[in-house]
Amino acid sequence: MTDRSLLMRLENVTKKFGGLIALRGVDLQITSGRVHGLLGANGAGKSTLIKIISGAYAATSGQIYWRGGAVSWSSPRDANDSGVATIHQHIPLVSTLSVLENVFLAAPGFWRQSLEMRERFDVICERVGYSLNPDALVGDLRIGARQMVAIFQALGSGADLIVMDEPTASLATEERELVYRAVRRLTQGENKAILFVSHFLDEIIALTDEVTVLRDGQAVLRAETKDLDESKIAEAIVGRRLAAMETTSQGRSLEQLKVLPELLELRELGSPGKLQPISLKLRAGEVLGIAGLLGSGRSELLHAIFGADADATGDVVLRGKTLRRSTSAAVKAGIALVPEDRMRQGLVPGFEIWRNTTLPALKGVSAAGVIPIELKERERALDAIQRLSIKAQSPDVPVMELSGGNAQKVTIAKWLYSNVDVFLLDEPTAGIDVGAKADILMLVRKLASEGKAVIVVSSEFEELIAACDRILVMRDGRCIAERSVASTSEHELILLASGHTVAQTAA
Repeated sequence: MTDRSLLMRLENVTKKFGGLIALRGVDLQITSGRVHGLLGANGAGKSTLIKIISGAYAATSGQIYWRGGAVSWSSPRDANDSGVATIHQHIPLVSTLSVLENVFLAAPGFWRQSLEMRERFDVICERVGYSLNPDALVGDLRIGARQMVAIFQALGSGADLIVMDEPTASLATEERELVYRAVRRLTQGENKAILFVSHFLDEIIALTDEVTVLRDGQAVLRAETKDLDESKIAEAIVGRRLAAMETTSQGRSLEQLKVLPELLELRELGSPGKLQPISLKLRAGEVLGIAGLLGSGRSELLHAIFGADADATGDVVLRGKTLRRSTSAAVKAGIALVPEDRMRQGLVPGFEIWRNTTLPALKGVSAAGVIPIELKERERALDAIQRLSIKAQSPDVPVMELSGGNAQKVTIAKWLYSNVDVFLLDEPTAGIDVGAKADILMLVRKLASEGKAVIVVSSEFEELIAACDRILVMRDGRCIAERSVASTSEHELILLASGHTVAQTAA
């Protein structure tokens, strides 16, 4: 029988940053052989709590007990050496090193290509049920594969407690299942403890044994998962019952959409080995959803539209004019891309909010259109903070210190001050909480009401149905179905995307 001993206990933990109280007397118990779910809205205190557990922050007051003894770790290395591994949301890997070198990055010595390490790597692959090329450069991997490298890295450290901060946020359904299986094997088979942070309520219900919900720095719910459902958890997160989200389409059919003025046209747009030629028309005020699993070609389509794929073939036509194939030409013409990996591709993490907000449109805040005026940049950032309800003390906060939802709002805000007609949003709600997701989807609706055209890629098909007018389903780099929101369901989209035989008939 699995020894479910108490591994870590937090008692009355408080954390203050000047006059800001991030945690208010939080108690938490983590037990071997169990998955403990941690939830909360942006700003609820999850990230602060994780950093205290992992040794990155010291608690202002309160105490951590590890294996029954009081501890006070002074660094993440101290916590890691004691048996705590943390998989952070933004995947801090070294892109210029191989998969194998990253997995054993914390190993002593300088050589990480030994036969022993390769054998250990093979064992981890078997434990997780997922194969990675140990010699591949991490920088060449897609974000989903990089997340798997981070999980391998935690397993390679031999930790007894693994903190997983949004490990499935950027993964498609099939890769999420791999993570789930790995978590179950680690807890049930190897007696590891997992602290699992997620915004996906369904996976919390399906995967965890117990749940703690933080709100405003306090633990407002502690319960066995079997005694909860999604509505109870959501109510605890936001402090009120969530109203069902209404769609913007209001049941508009494909025929009704045709009366809107045409804005963007793709003519046999493709990319060898990545994207089969696709033709479509997008209209002003329309929100087009792209559904599909990881590797289906969703992101590749957006990159081809944005001119970021040098191998792309076919044409992108905006307002009747064929665009030159380059990102600068796309931006100049009025196309904006909010990428899937916001910290690597959408923002400058070390820059403050105000610097990030003005990057694409410096001319509008510059003297003679050449020399940026800091006062004007700050005024624009303040306007963006108010306009998008970005939770930050000031425009001087570096975006790397923002929660996922607020950082995502900055990636969108920076395009609002340019002459953008077409927004390409790649997984805009990945890794953010329920409330922030609603904010982002409401922003999508607002952009459409202003006559903008929006293309949204999302692994959450429910969100596509909530925010879009019509949806394209992609699989294996090609478009295999088109549906109006009024004529489809999440169930059908899942079947179509996964290649189910019933769905193939329906398509």
